[in-house]
Amino acid sequence: MRKKTLFVIGFLVAFLVIPGCSPQPEKGLLARYFNAVTLNDNDTMSSMALDPFQPDMTSWNIVSIGPDKIEPAKLPDLNKAEIEMKKAQDAQIGPTIDADTLLKDAQYEKDTSRSSAGKAAAQRKIDELQAKYNAENAKMQALKKDYNVAKAAAAAEEEMTMFSLDPRLQLPTVRELTGTVHSKDVVVAIKTKAGGMKNYKLIMKQYLLKDEVNNVPHRGRWVIVKFEPLS
Repeated sequence: MRKKTLFVIGFLVAFLVIPGCSPQPEKGLLARYFNAVTLNDNDTMSSMALDPFQPDMTSWNIVSIGPDKIEPAKLPDLNKAEIEMKKAQDAQIGPTIDADTLLKDAQYEKDTSRSSAGKAAAQRKIDELQAKYNAENAKMQALKKDYNVAKAAAAAEEEMTMFSLDPRLQLPTVRELTGTVHSKDVVVAIKTKAGGMKNYKLIMKQYLLKDEVNNVPHRGRWVIVKFEPLS
């Protein structure tokens, strides 16, 4: 009985200690990634890097590993910003159309006026309404631009989130998930087949999220966001 108890205690200690002694996640990830590079395995590279990069290399090594930066997940806020910008854009459609209709009516009055005085009066009205239309249309174009920016930002963050969680998942509530985003910069030196050395900064991320409504955790994996040449 004593031996069995000691075995269980030993197993639990090993279970708790091993994760702390395991290698840093970026080392294993990069080892698998660059192995895929040497094998010309595009599918594996694409599963690990959002923007895959295949250097013409013979070897690689890690130069430095930056600190683990932790930030709140920003997709919920980006989604809210997109929704608000869409509402603002839609609200401006009516005033812009109304201003355009009044301008066209004034232009019609000028075209159908038979007297020079009538045409002159219509032109003054056109000039006034043109300025009003230009102002409303400028608001519309600015709101449309802001909405497109907000929409693109939310879409890009959603893509990055799902890439860490699992691109194959059907997760309609992804924009509502809360939690944290871990990121770090890793610099690697790559020796090319031509004999030169080139350094790259790899931006890596991991999403640790939760569906608060259903109390369901969603633990993402470390992935490579992009490669940035340094030298």
